[in-house]
Amino acid sequence: MAVPARRTSKAKKNKRRTHYKITTPSVHFDETTGDYSRSHRVSLKGYYKGRKIAKAAAE
Repeated sequence: MAVPARRTSKAKKNKRRTHYKITTPSVHFDETTGDYSRSHRVSLKGYYKGRKIAKAAAE
């Protein structure tokens, strides 16, 4: 029966998992404000889905 000569370290074991990948955030252009913003989030000017729902961050 084959037996490994040395124990595999935790660092070597964790490097085997290569299916974890970084995904790019989804960004869309908002025609109301003229800025790019992340999807499903309030813009810095306080708009969400073209409607003003909050006070702007600068105010």
